[in-house]
Amino acid sequence: MATERITFPGHSGADLSARLDLPDGPHLATALFAHCFTCGKDIVAARRIAARLAAMGIAVLRFDFTGLGQSGGDFAKTGFLSNVADLAAAAGWLAGRKMAPALLIGHSLGGAAVLKAAAGIASVRAVVTIGAPFDPAHVTHNFAGALDRIAAEGVAEVDLGGGPVRVGHTLVEEVAAENLAPAIAGLRRALLIMHAPRDSVVGIDNATEIFRAAKHPKSFVTLDDADHLISRPADADYAADVIAAWAARYLDLRPPAPPSGAPEGIVRVSEADPKGFLQNIQAGPLHHAIADEPETYGGTDRGMSPYGFLAAGLGACTSMTIRMYARRKGWPLAHVRVDISHDKVHARDAETGGNRIDVFRREITLEGDLDAEQRARLLEIADKCPVHRTLETGARVETRLVQAAGR
Repeated sequence: MATERITFPGHSGADLSARLDLPDGPHLATALFAHCFTCGKDIVAARRIAARLAAMGIAVLRFDFTGLGQSGGDFAKTGFLSNVADLAAAAGWLAGRKMAPALLIGHSLGGAAVLKAAAGIASVRAVVTIGAPFDPAHVTHNFAGALDRIAAEGVAEVDLGGGPVRVGHTLVEEVAAENLAPAIAGLRRALLIMHAPRDSVVGIDNATEIFRAAKHPKSFVTLDDADHLISRPADADYAADVIAAWAARYLDLRPPAPPSGAPEGIVRVSEADPKGFLQNIQAGPLHHAIADEPETYGGTDRGMSPYGFLAAGLGACTSMTIRMYARRKGWPLAHVRVDISHDKVHARDAETGGNRIDVFRREITLEGDLDAEQRARLLEIADKCPVHRTLETGARVETRLVQAAGR
């Protein structure tokens, strides 16, 4: 995934700091991400979701709202409607680059902002909210002790855990006056609502109210025991996977024709966590898997190992080959199961050299009213599986170095 650091003018003309995460392969669609109240574009949830969508071919623009993070402007002079206007400015910048957003994703108050902004962005076809409040005034619970001072002085400094920020009366007045129900009812876009039942910052009842107000197509997915900020990487990855799978139903993600010599497209493997071994595996826009190493080898065991995928390829090919032959013969094969075991050689072993031989042990179970001769023949056919032949005869791997974009 390549990331461009950019700036664009926000609602007040101040430069907003942004990151544009781009797919390594074809660009199929664009998403616009709105962060949570006083957070920023680089929190765990934003980074992980952007990386997952980019692996799917969806570019993601994530930016700091006016006065926050690395963006210019005075946060104390902003309000809820200025966040909505910043989103419109971001969408306009993307459209000028011929990347108009088809997907809006909003976290917490950013979720409320995308619900409000969607109607004014014609290119948007789907909207996702994560831990969003139905009533934007909910945000004032975070600094309720400062409300009297804001009313009297127009602004007050509050500490919301990420450092002190100056909150002004405009924000308080606008969230108090905002009613999202009409915007949600008139959304006219597919809506995915994601919320954790134990969210102690924005209660799950907010998701219920958003769902009730929305028209179909609408979906709700629980984030189980995730916290409000989706701070655990596993929770962020889960949210990202769900968003990616759901969005594929509403966005046109048909890829361009594959390059000559690769009729089945490209399998792309990219790091999901450079501190460990977790990998994103993407085969076209619709098929995604995760590879990892066991904890004993420095991984997090969140996906199959590379040799696990190799064994899976052998097992799947074996089962398909047997099924095709039985189908062609008209034999009563009811079900095939293939169990593969492998004497693993992990990275640590490979680095030491040596001449260990990899052995795949394959056990095949055939169910159905088959006679002994048919079973014996199907066992022979298993050895004609193309992956089996590749493993036994070997293959040539051709490698070339590709210069990364912008480097």
